[in-house]
Amino acid sequence: MLKDEEIILHYGQGKKQEHRSKRIAYWDSENRRLFEFITNNFELEAEKIALIYKKRWQIELLFKQLKQNFPLKYFLGDNENAIEIQIWTVMLANLLITLVKSGIKRKWAFSNLVSVIRQQLMNYINLYGFLEDPEGSWREIIKQNKYDYQNSLFPEMKGAYS
Repeated sequence: MLKDEEIILHYGQGKKQEHRSKRIAYWDSENRRLFEFITNNFELEAEKIALIYKKRWQIELLFKQLKQNFPLKYFLGDNENAIEIQIWTVMLANLLITLVKSGIKRKWAFSNLVSVIRQQLMNYINLYGFLEDPEGSWREIIKQNKYDYQNSLFPEMKGAYS
């Protein structure tokens, strides 16, 4: 904690009105950043207020991630239960993709991971292997299915594998 001070904000025409506030400056050594907060809560300690803002920011980042990666602009139902089910489903999908992301070594942007998983939902692949080496996984699938068309009437038509 760098600063914990009381300040007075002046506002209005001619700055006739005042508002008493608390200014907190906090150094986040983990991210190497300075944060400054203004609050009117004089009862809580400065460390507690900084922690509350940190948790609040994590919640904001979660909502941003949900809005960017999942279709919550339009709801499939119009009653409260249908909307609640859709929101819970999106939160569960977000949690599952976060677990998948934590289980792989290769670095993926969350939005790219969502897109790739969405595209591969109907394919029988090892998801972790595919996310670690997408090209290698497809080569392996092609190699395994090489002889599927050996006795075919149309051997030159190999579908999506060619």
